[in-house]
Amino acid sequence: MTDFTQFPPSFTWGVATSAFQIEGGATADGKGPSIWDTFSHTPGKVIDGTNGDVACDHYHRYPEDVAIMASLGVDAYRFSMAWARVQPQGKGAWNEAGWDFYDRLLKELESKNIAAHITLYHWDLPQGLQDEGGWLNRDTAYHFAEYAAEVARRFGNRVKTIATHNEPWCTANLGYGNAQFAPGVADLKQSIQVSHHLVLSHGLAMSAMRKVGSTAQLGIVLNQWTADPATDSAADKAAAEFEYSRSVEWFMDPIFKGKYPALALKVHGDNAPVVQDDDLEIAHQKIDFLGVNYYFRAFCSTETPPRQPECKLGKTDMGWEIFPDGLTELLLKLHADYELPPIYITENGMANPDTIVNGEVPDEARIDFVKRHLKALNDARLQGVNIQGYFLWSLLDNFEWNSGYAKRFGIVHVDYETQQRTPKHSALWYRDYLIQQRPQKSAHAA
Repeated sequence: MTDFTQFPPSFTWGVATSAFQIEGGATADGKGPSIWDTFSHTPGKVIDGTNGDVACDHYHRYPEDVAIMASLGVDAYRFSMAWARVQPQGKGAWNEAGWDFYDRLLKELESKNIAAHITLYHWDLPQGLQDEGGWLNRDTAYHFAEYAAEVARRFGNRVKTIATHNEPWCTANLGYGNAQFAPGVADLKQSIQVSHHLVLSHGLAMSAMRKVGSTAQLGIVLNQWTADPATDSAADKAAAEFEYSRSVEWFMDPIFKGKYPALALKVHGDNAPVVQDDDLEIAHQKIDFLGVNYYFRAFCSTETPPRQPECKLGKTDMGWEIFPDGLTELLLKLHADYELPPIYITENGMANPDTIVNGEVPDEARIDFVKRHLKALNDARLQGVNIQGYFLWSLLDNFEWNSGYAKRFGIVHVDYETQQRTPKHSALWYRDYLIQQRPQKSAHAA
């Protein structure tokens, strides 16, 4: 696929990472433990038996990583902050050494004219709060709002955007629904209650950050997908309708409509969350942007065993179907169903079994993946969806949660023994693609 898709000059081009996946420095300079420190050190929880103690050692190597971003010509860097690094217990005393790290990172980005897009929470709850019930404890939502306000107070005039949560669906469903992620609970009722506390915490944090008066745009990042029935059977169609309701609408409706979707609420039945007065009013407030993470569609089959999609474009190394048309369909559906703020595609990318060959890392499958998804999002943009930017996931190979270091999402290869960074073919392609997007910039440079 060689088609070149031209975007407006104002379009933001970025790369993304998350704190626990790249920082390392697990106990450096007063950082407290997070639930992922605990989870990854629990035997049997991570497939390859690894942990995030060192990861990509970004805590010490951030200048090199920012220099790589600059060499690629990206406009923006989306990263998360480790809550336990700046507030070791998740409440109480702040850790100034932790704040100093993010201050240094922001200065490094500012020196390269790369805009910072911060995510407050990418799954690494301070263990101190987990010991008091974690997200199942309503109080955690209020502690989160205090943390959010402090970030906005310190950094809100130095960053482009602040997102409250990254993929709260994963926090609730993988952390509390099937125990795949930290803290490792498998309880449907708890997962649904946790999802509500996450929605509440988002609203509380938005209000708290607004009061600080920073210039950053405020929003949230949600992982989303279309849900397609495997066949025309009534059962498959019903399964697809419920899947979309319990995943996409479950988080979108409280934020944009001030209520939970009726279908999911009905099916959840006795497992529906306890919602106090004003909770949904708190959640339902204006946001400045919506971050959308897209990797695959849901393919819904009620057969035993479930029918599988054709996967005409293949699968990623995670086993996920490559289905770029789903991104267009998703964005158009969201556009039709909600009054949306500007959208950023905050994550999109693929795991690939990359290896170094003669000093290079060929990953042409990833280049094809990104091209197809950029065309898909532009198709939605041309049909009226206000999409302001694209963040490729991920800058670096990193700790891929319960898969450990076995899955490589980066456009830069990381040798975890030596910490050597090697830009893959996809990184070089992205660099050249961005030059093509900015003919006036490259002409000026020449």
